[in-house]
Amino acid sequence: MTVQDCYKRISELAEQVVQECSGRGVKLSTAESCTGGMISGAVTSVSGSSAVIELGVCSYSNRIKREVLGVSAETLEKFSEYSVQCAAEMAEGVRRLAGADYGISTTGVAGPTGGSAEHPVGEVCIAVSGGRLRSERFLFSGGREQVRAMAAMTALEMLLKEIKDQLIQG
Repeated sequence: MTVQDCYKRISELAEQVVQECSGRGVKLSTAESCTGGMISGAVTSVSGSSAVIELGVCSYSNRIKREVLGVSAETLEKFSEYSVQCAAEMAEGVRRLAGADYGISTTGVAGPTGGSAEHPVGEVCIAVSGGRLRSERFLFSGGREQVRAMAAMTALEMLLKEIKDQLIQG
């Protein structure tokens, strides 16, 4: 999938997220590291998004992950900022901070620098906190913008699935 295809899909998903959240009267919040606000930007570009988005945090530094989102120093030390554990704590933290129904987070290595054997370029961990907490690790290929776009698209897909699953379960 090209970067342009990803951007198109991100826009479609953001519209669906706003529609689903508006229809259910639920609020969402974002904590983005490697996507740097792409998710909240996509959602807020949709008319009516002010009824659903509470807060967006761009948490590039570990200090912000700790001090604002409540990611534990132990998690960062033991698992790193590029872990599913960190993503989970980010999603939970932003959801609590905003008082929202859903929190979504991204953290990873977009590249082209910063990768290691343990955390290669393209590794992104995404978490959704809502009725349940789901955190997954992905390995995307391509350049920096491709990795970021794939991460934002995947995060919105995970969020939309969680919202719809809650309707079925609820």
